[in-house]
Amino acid sequence: MQEKKHLSNILKSKAKDLGFLECAVLQVQELVGEKEYFHKWLNKEMHGEMGYMARNIDKRLNPELLVENAKTIIIVLQNYYPQTKQKNSDAPILSKYAYGTDYHFVMKDKLKKLLSFIQNEIEPCNGRPFVDSAPVLERAWAKCAGLGWIGKNSNLISVTHGSFFFIGELILDIELPYDEAKLVRDHCGNCTRCIDACPTKAIVTNHVVDARKCISYQTIELKGDLDKNLKGLFENRVFGCDICQDVCPWNLKSTAHNEPNFEPRPELMELSKKDWLNIEKPLFNELFKNSAVKRTGFKGLKRNLKFLQQENDD
Repeated sequence: MQEKKHLSNILKSKAKDLGFLECAVLQVQELVGEKEYFHKWLNKEMHGEMGYMARNIDKRLNPELLVENAKTIIIVLQNYYPQTKQKNSDAPILSKYAYGTDYHFVMKDKLKKLLSFIQNEIEPCNGRPFVDSAPVLERAWAKCAGLGWIGKNSNLISVTHGSFFFIGELILDIELPYDEAKLVRDHCGNCTRCIDACPTKAIVTNHVVDARKCISYQTIELKGDLDKNLKGLFENRVFGCDICQDVCPWNLKSTAHNEPNFEPRPELMELSKKDWLNIEKPLFNELFKNSAVKRTGFKGLKRNLKFLQQENDD
């Protein structure tokens, strides 16, 4: 494998050319260390209505069960920190990751290009790209790759890049030169800014988030009525939430991405509070075509807006 070491550099250079922040290559194995924590989290029902989290648990912990003859997992990071912000301070707040084209489309396309490159320039193989859409414990793999540590808000945090990035994987049925294990120590120290700042107290203890209390879960994943016990605590968040990341000192390192697909439509950034409250389906379809906001849909967005309006009225 040593004579193939240069192939890793070629692969990583291609990943950088595709716009990824980082790229690491690991041997597929079972994530034994994550098993107890994951089962405890599920047993406490902190996944809420995200039933998919409780399915295919064995596959989540072992990619060999997910992809036939899996031998290698490539982990990539993709910056999404925006240059542009919403113009109106009183407008409902959209999570930064949802400004542009849905990251699932963008990253999967890039990973397919990386796979094609490997097949044509390195070695014929079979592989599958994954972007937050299959049972892969992406943060655990990124941690194993030394790309960061798991912060108290349960996000992966990079010493170099902060935490405003997506994680993607490419699982292959060939062996490649693997990176040496180099776990990054926890740099959170005694800082509790994310815990203190979370308005719904969703970060119940270090590294543990109760999704049921999380604004992102409430505004995106939840299909029914929002939790009335959380009324008045959303801090004007209409889709997703960045509060625990915004207050993290490591995100002072965040720099604007250079991915054209993540650029927001100017008219979206200029919406006023009134514009948001009066949004109709044709405008919704225009503004959020191929957007992650489609996950909650027009009906879900109107539900969220109504909840925020009730907060303000009270």
